Amino acid sequence: MKFTLAQEDPQSKARAGLVETDHGKIETPIFMPVGTAGTVKAVHQRELKEDVQAQIILGNTYHLYLRPGLDILEKAGGLHKFNGWDRPILTDSGGYQVFSLAGTRKIKEEGVTFKSHIDGSKHNFTPENVMDIQRTIGADIIMAFDECTPYPCEYGYARKSMEMTHRWLKRCTERFDSTEGKYGYNQTLFPIVQGSVYKDLRKQSAEFIAEQGREGNAIGGLSVGEPAEMMYEMTEIVTDLLPRDKPRYLMGVGTPANILECIALGVDMFDCVMPTRNARNGMLFTSEGIINIRNEKWKDDFTPIDPAIGNYASTFYSKAYLRHLTISKEILAAQIASIHNLSFYLWLVKEARNHILAGDFASWKTQMVKKVSTRL
Repeated sequence: MKFTLAQEDPQSKARAGLVETDHGKIETPIFMPVGTAGTVKAVHQRELKEDVQAQIILGNTYHLYLRPGLDILEKAGGLHKFNGWDRPILTDSGGYQVFSLAGTRKIKEEGVTFKSHIDGSKHNFTPENVMDIQRTIGADIIMAFDECTPYPCEYGYARKSMEMTHRWLKRCTERFDSTEGKYGYNQTLFPIVQGSVYKDLRKQSAEFIAEQGREGNAIGGLSVGEPAEMMYEMTEIVTDLLPRDKPRYLMGVGTPANILECIALGVDMFDCVMPTRNARNGMLFTSEGIINIRNEKWKDDFTPIDPAIGNYASTFYSKAYLRHLTISKEILAAQIASIHNLSFYLWLVKEARNHILAGDFASWKTQMVKKVSTRL
């Protein structure tokens, strides 16, 4: 994987760059739609490419490992062949899902034992086998196995957890570097910075991760319930320490405003379930603000959902029609809203990139944060 820095904003820490993988190029800053179980919910691959214009999507190691299972994925020739997506894929390590199963898992130095949420069967994730699992899934970018600490979290626990994550990283890199990909293209490993909301731990973790010299780096353990200002503070501490010439990925973030603020802090890559999850509940993100499409006020609004975005779903369908579908519980409502929200997120990061390249990102961001946070 190769990363080239194209431009840095003079008034902030925002950057525009280019990530090159064997499955294609990714212009940063970028938002990555989340395809948990091998699909971005309610969206065809054709729509992802042509309407949403996604450049990279996520797969979830925990879910794919349990279903359809590694044997099916290997027979298919990896996730790209299985789901028909021919652009880059990133897989998370499954750590976040495993650790969210607080009642049914045990964490030890060796790894984590957990029970499947599907049938209660027992499984074991270690730094080594998580590398093997992600090799088999076949993602272009794979994540190190880490522990994502909850918020709030005591200092002592956060420190021990971070130290274990660092030890696990060493085991991940040893396994990754001693194995080959299965499907004839290159894969790359991103380590993850942890440390909860403690400045000294974040600093220590960022320095350790930077020393590993991998091709990209991630920031984990944020957007787990802490106030936004705290998330920004921790993000800035970390981005100031991570290498300038490597992409920085902030995991699981977030709202449009969160994304814009974190681009300004030097983050290059984002993912979040919010655009699709909120779409299924009737919440739309638009270039003018946030719409609850269930509200009475949209009942006879025959204007397009958001003409500024330019994609089919956002310009062809009216707010009134989408409200009718949503109230009627028609499946098409979830499809239209999901495509629209994802298109908006991809439009937003593309606009951010354009303004970084033009040198006026900071002033544009200030206006845009207000707009995208307004409830219409």
